[in-house]
Amino acid sequence: MNPQGLDLQLRSTGQINLELALNCAPGEIVALIGPSGSGKTTLLRTLAGLYQDVDGVISCQGKVWLNSQRRICLKPEQRKVGLVFQQYALFPHLNALENLLLAMTHLPKPDRQSKALAMMERVNLAGLENRLPHELSGGQRQRVALARALSSEPDLLLLDEPFSAVDQVTRFRLRRELARLRKQIDIPIILVTHDLDEALQLADRICVLHHGQRLQMASPTELMQRPVSPDVARLLGLQNIFSGRVMEVEQDSLLVDWDGCSIRIAQSTSYQLGQEVTWIAPPQSILLQRPDRPVTGDSENPVAGTLTELVVMGPHASVRVTPNHAPELPLSFFIPLHYVERQQLHEGMAVSLSLKAHSLHVF
Repeated sequence: MNPQGLDLQLRSTGQINLELALNCAPGEIVALIGPSGSGKTTLLRTLAGLYQDVDGVISCQGKVWLNSQRRICLKPEQRKVGLVFQQYALFPHLNALENLLLAMTHLPKPDRQSKALAMMERVNLAGLENRLPHELSGGQRQRVALARALSSEPDLLLLDEPFSAVDQVTRFRLRRELARLRKQIDIPIILVTHDLDEALQLADRICVLHHGQRLQMASPTELMQRPVSPDVARLLGLQNIFSGRVMEVEQDSLLVDWDGCSIRIAQSTSYQLGQEVTWIAPPQSILLQRPDRPVTGDSENPVAGTLTELVVMGPHASVRVTPNHAPELPLSFFIPLHYVERQQLHEGMAVSLSLKAHSLHVF
C-alpha cells in the first residue's frame, strides 16, 4: 500500500453491492466509469464517510479512515475530503469569496482572506469575489466549487460528474483548467463521470465498475486497446467484437479463422489449436481504401467488402463495411471527413479493409 496515496479494499454489508480494491497516488486522477447502478456514487459516498455499511480498509495520506477489524471508522468531518458536486452546492446567499472562507476554518482568521483571494486567482476568478452564485455563469460557479473544495486543504479530492451541468464549450474549458490545475495538486483525485471522453482526456487511470465490482483498471490507452473482456469492451462502447477459432499458434501471434477468413493477430498467448476465442478490431486497427486506389503496405489482413453505411458527423464520418465473406458481421468505425471527400467514398461502393495485426486483440 502507498502510505501517501489512497488505498482501499471494501466489501458492502448493506443492500448496495460493492466489493473492490483500488489505489490512487498523490497527484493522480483515477476516473470511475460504468453504467448507472455500478457503484460509482456509492464508492464516493463511502470515501467521504457518508455510507458506512461496508467492511474493509481505507487509508489516505498515511491516515487510517476505515479499518473494520480494528473498529476504526472516522466520521465525515474527521476525513479531510474535498467534494465537487454536479450542481455546485454553493450557498446562494454568500458571494464567491464567502463560499471559500467557509472552508477555511482550519486556518487562523488573519490568514483566510489572503489565501481565499489567492485561490480565486488560481482558478481564474480574480475580480469576481463579490458576486453571488446567481450572478456567475455555470462554468464560474463550478470553478468556485472547485476552489472551495481545495481551500479546505484536503487529503483527497472527489469530483462527482463535475462538468455535466455546463454546455459543451464550457465543459472543454473546465477540463483544460483542471488538467492545468492538477499539476499543482499533490493529492489523490477520484473523478466520477459518465463521459468516456472526459475520462480519457483527464485520467491517468480508469477504473471500470459494474455491479459494484472492478472489471478493469488501466491507463486510457491500455483500456481502449486491451480491454480484458467483451463485457469491458461493450461498457466502453467498443464495437467489432467477433468470435473465431485458433488455426495456428506462433510465439508472438495467432492465426484465427473468422467465419472463413484468416486473421493474423500479433499477441503472445497460450491459446490452443482449435480453441474458440473472442477478438476485437478497435478503431485504430482498421484502414480503409478503395480497391482501385491501393496503398502500398496497407494489405495486412485484407478484408474485401461493401461500404453499406456512411453518415457524416462533424469532422468525421461513421462508416459500416459489410465483409464479402460474412455479410452478417459488419465492421463499424470512424474516418476523417476529408478522407471521405478525397477518396470520393459513397454507400454501395466496393472497398478493402486492412486489419493491423498489432492493434487487434484477443480476450
